[in-house]
Amino acid sequence: MTDSFYLDGLNPVQREAVLSTDGAVLILAGAGTGKTRVLTTRLAHILFTQKAYPSQILAVTFTNKAASEMRERVGKLLGGQVLDGGWIGTFHALAARMLRRHAELVGLTPQFTILDEDDQLRVIKQICETYHLDPKKNPPRLILSMIERWKDRALRPDDIALNDGGDVANGQMKNIYHAYQERLKALNCCDFGDLMLHVITFLRDPKNTFILSEWHRRFRYILVDEYQDTNVAQYLWLRLLAQGTGNICCVGDDDQSIYGWRGAEIGNILKFEHDFPSAKIFRLEQNYRSTGNILSAASAVIAQNTARLGKTLWSEGEKGEPLHVRGLWDGEAEARYIGEEIESLQQKKITLRQIGVLVRTGFQMREFEERFIQLGLNYRVFGGPRFYERQEIRDALAYLRVVAQPQDDLAFERIINVPKRGLGDATLKVLHDHAKVRGLSLFHAADDLCRQGFFKPKVQAALSKLTEDFLRWQSLVTSQNHGELAGQILDESGYIAMWQAEKSPDSQGRVDNLKELISSMSEFESLFAFLEHVALVLEVQSNADQDDYISLMTLHGAKGLEFDVVFLPGWEEGLFPSQRSMDENGMKGLEEERRLAYVGITRAKRQAYITFAANRRMYGQYLSNLPSRFVDELPVESIITESAQGLYNPGRSQHWDSDGLKPPPSASFHIGIDESLIRRGDHVRHEIFGTGRVIQSDGKKLDILFEDGSQKRLISQFVEKITA
Repeated sequence: MTDSFYLDGLNPVQREAVLSTDGAVLILAGAGTGKTRVLTTRLAHILFTQKAYPSQILAVTFTNKAASEMRERVGKLLGGQVLDGGWIGTFHALAARMLRRHAELVGLTPQFTILDEDDQLRVIKQICETYHLDPKKNPPRLILSMIERWKDRALRPDDIALNDGGDVANGQMKNIYHAYQERLKALNCCDFGDLMLHVITFLRDPKNTFILSEWHRRFRYILVDEYQDTNVAQYLWLRLLAQGTGNICCVGDDDQSIYGWRGAEIGNILKFEHDFPSAKIFRLEQNYRSTGNILSAASAVIAQNTARLGKTLWSEGEKGEPLHVRGLWDGEAEARYIGEEIESLQQKKITLRQIGVLVRTGFQMREFEERFIQLGLNYRVFGGPRFYERQEIRDALAYLRVVAQPQDDLAFERIINVPKRGLGDATLKVLHDHAKVRGLSLFHAADDLCRQGFFKPKVQAALSKLTEDFLRWQSLVTSQNHGELAGQILDESGYIAMWQAEKSPDSQGRVDNLKELISSMSEFESLFAFLEHVALVLEVQSNADQDDYISLMTLHGAKGLEFDVVFLPGWEEGLFPSQRSMDENGMKGLEEERRLAYVGITRAKRQAYITFAANRRMYGQYLSNLPSRFVDELPVESIITESAQGLYNPGRSQHWDSDGLKPPPSASFHIGIDESLIRRGDHVRHEIFGTGRVIQSDGKKLDILFEDGSQKRLISQFVEKITA
């Protein structure tokens, strides 16, 4: 065994990247090019050659799993050595360690508590009460998300201008942010954003130069994984620490930067050479995962992006099968086709565990789940529960079950206070006692007690309205279309509005899922037939043998995974690329969508299928769609087009406007008037989000508060000004 045995098997570029330990190094690691191996081997090399002790190396990852894997792999490379005293961990974990050593510099003690989201919201609600803010008009989650975005950019309350929050919280966002930070300090608490923000604050303070120098002396080498996913605060933290020795190595792939929606800034990796002018750049382009055709297709699509450093994946392996590109009539036909192809693959001895179905957004999953169940194909949803097991779907089904069967106590108990109506445990106990004495269901017990005027005024009003609503909905079951009735129930109950006011990252997805549920009901002859179908589906799911299963997930959830066969459904304009992403972020949003397409294609090792539907139910409507522009960017020599006549029109991309955002005239997307005419205070209309008021104007970007309480940042060309 040679002294450098751990270098065995590395290709020339990988080897050079490992051995170039001094100075700034950027390793651009394409999908499937051995990124993790290079990073861990580099760390092992530094330790083996005694350039540094474990305690002198800062190795940063984004997940605990990645940090554990790094420790384990480095330990194996060094003959089972345990890395005691090492600074290997996530951004948050490492920042927390640093903060506990200097907590007094930001007004905390080393025993500070890190709050979870529920506690954060509780603090925000308390502050909003002191400012007399209506929580319906100023949802606490919206206020918290705005504060989180500022912290991601390392902005403290003093860095915020008075009008930075627009009209949110009646223009009081700066003061609320300040009050929130003061309240956390008084509680000796911080949130996850504070971990990085506080450390940056004391490291930047001119009075603490000796502390920064201490950390410079401690860390001789800095290694960073997934650098393309860093936000501004993480970037600044790394820059401050790298000012010491300058020995920083960042590994990442600008073509896989797909988390802009949660604060990731692709500019961090794109400007690496500007930040470190003498930096060495290594491009890992030899792919060990996918066939030649898959790599050619992925490279051709991502080459259309302008915000990238550039690299081209290649492989010494076989060219493999061309990608199968197929246009279907609608979403149901798409699910049938994919189900049939999976059955065909099984006959070729390909197991379900080797197959991934990757969708752009969660609501697409329902049709695949339904089809897989019909065919008896086991599957598993990653990144969330199955469609009918999701919280919002179970709540909606509970409403429908009470309408169809008032004796369903479990369903009534589930939604009696959803959305919140002030009907808590005390009210439920009264209903249970009365129901038991009279032999009634909970619903009929509630109706009976309300008719007697039994409750105090506030509870009486809320419960009476609920029972009256259910009685009215029950009277419409035989006379009204059951899909329309379901929409009416979820609207009049306030359930959809509850999620529209919720400002969590997945709230819009929940609303889309509810619309998908309503749309799916048209396939059944009655409400009762639909509920029976759902019950049977849930029974099949609970009894399924999951030893071998298809992996069903979103494209975002698939990053870092690989499958022998990948199905990529829903490649249609408006769905993928997402119209919402382009509306809110313009060309930047489009390029992130294209990176998502690149990630999807490169998950496949042997075969890839791309499908699109000419018609699809979206947002409660049946829409005719154009194939995604990404389909047209695929190289003809690497694909087989299997679409029915008239469903695929090659060369369509030439009809798109030069800005790359406006669809051809045949598309159904609304394009607004001259953006220069839209100002703060104007009322506007958007095709998907409805009408709203502009609360802030920043060039072409508009912050709009819509009537449903949601706030969006949109490019002005995608809205229409409403004139009197």
